Amino acid sequence: CSAIDACKTSNGGCSAKAECRRTTPGNRVCICNAGYTGDGIVCIEINPCLENNGGCDRNAECTQTGPNQAACNCLKGYSGDGKRCTYISLCSQNNGGCSEFAICNDTELTERTCTCKHNYIGDGFKCRGNIFQELLRDSNTSRFYFHLEALSIRDIAGPGPFTLFVPRTDVLNSDPRVKNWIAKGVMAQVLRYHMVGCASLLYNDLTTITNITSLHGDPIHISYSQNSLVLNNKAEVILSDAVGTNGVIHIINQILVP
Repeated sequence: CSAIDACKTSNGGCSAKAECRRTTPGNRVCICNAGYTGDGIVCIEINPCLENNGGCDRNAECTQTGPNQAACNCLKGYSGDGKRCTYISLCSQNNGGCSEFAICNDTELTERTCTCKHNYIGDGFKCRGNIFQELLRDSNTSRFYFHLEALSIRDIAGPGPFTLFVPRTDVLNSDPRVKNWIAKGVMAQVLRYHMVGCASLLYNDLTTITNITSLHGDPIHISYSQNSLVLNNKAEVILSDAVGTNGVIHIINQILVP
């Protein structure tokens, strides 16, 4: 006589996901494979995510990848290996994309607000101070700023409001008359002729008036035609409406001469 192998056919009646082990002749036990649970006759795949979030961080998503296997991925707004996830402050890098002159505040996981600091105006992504400060920050207007500094002209650093017409840097650098005006001591008068006090006039405002008086005292003639704003029939406004806390800057392509 030979012993009957209870596991010989159909895996001994055990689940396909179980191991059939012979015990005594004609008998066997069914043991579920690793990653499965049950009585061996029926074996069910273990989903580790159903208990304690699969060992993932509470701010992570647990995804079953196989029997009793899972992957942990940090949720949006968090970083880490999934087992440990830490909150990402949007404001912690590059000021959250806000202006350097703005305060960044985290509001929600993927949101933040940008608010311009005191003495600055703007939408938080672009913040401007007074127009005297702003001259230096733009290469188109920085030469005008240096001329003001050289002559200690600080009129437009006051509360204002002011409207400023600034000849582009390359124009001031290339016009030979500038050196002559400096030598003759009249450069301050020329610079003040580009400033208007007591009003912050935007481009649209300028299209409706014909004359304004400069801080130098002489009038500036304004004409508007064919979508072009021209001062004294010569200088065209090529960039406009750079608004600061105490006025507005317009860039022109020629120097105004009183």
